[in-house]
Amino acid sequence: MKLVTWNVNGLRACLDKGFLEYFKEVNADIFSIQETKLQPGQVELELDGYYQYWNYAVNKKGYSGTAVFTKTKPLLVKLGMGIGEHDQEGRLITAEFENFYLVNVYTPNSQRGLTRLQYRMEWEDDFRSYILRLDAKKPVIICGDKNVAHKEIDLKNPDSNRKNAGFTDEERQKMTELLEAGFVDSFRYLYPDKKDAYTWWSYRFKARERNIGWRVDYFIVSQRIKDRIKDVQIHSHIFGSDHCPVVLEIDL
Repeated sequence: MKLVTWNVNGLRACLDKGFLEYFKEVNADIFSIQETKLQPGQVELELDGYYQYWNYAVNKKGYSGTAVFTKTKPLLVKLGMGIGEHDQEGRLITAEFENFYLVNVYTPNSQRGLTRLQYRMEWEDDFRSYILRLDAKKPVIICGDKNVAHKEIDLKNPDSNRKNAGFTDEERQKMTELLEAGFVDSFRYLYPDKKDAYTWWSYRFKARERNIGWRVDYFIVSQRIKDRIKDVQIHSHIFGSDHCPVVLEIDL
């Protein structure tokens, strides 16, 4: 089974930069996207052979949003985690399949000056609790933009970013807590020492050209299915967004 996650940073713009060509080429069983920046009816995608599920930000045009495209119809699809405070920004889609849950997530950014860090901490605790409830029933595959580089190896300049959004001690600790609750960062499971492997680059300072990036896009899977992971690839050659796609191959 092949799964793809990609923060498209505005689907309408990404459609003009090769999204559909990549979508067809990669031929994923499940393709999840974040930061669609859409409201209902703004885009009609013709994706033959795929069921489409969308979650939009409420009353926030051009902001956040997620979508899941899947060849297999889910048993059940849930938008959000059932907490009103967290479910206004279209950040979460859960699709239940026979053998697992797929959770597509776009984690809130702590923002410049860490103005949203406290909210982010609340989100992280509630998200972890939500995931654990799912995991008690069947294995979970979490995919998406988690807005954190977990370890120093996961960004180019850890020293100068230590107190910046996405690399604070608090955000990194929440990722550690999630993993310690029974989950595996699939890329680091296969490639624990691989350096210069990033999924996001600033548009400034020719960061992508120089590969000055961060790894903030993940496939995180329940510990008990880690041995079924076949490969994880970061498709850094694919443009169209300031993030690149990540591909998980897993035997389920």
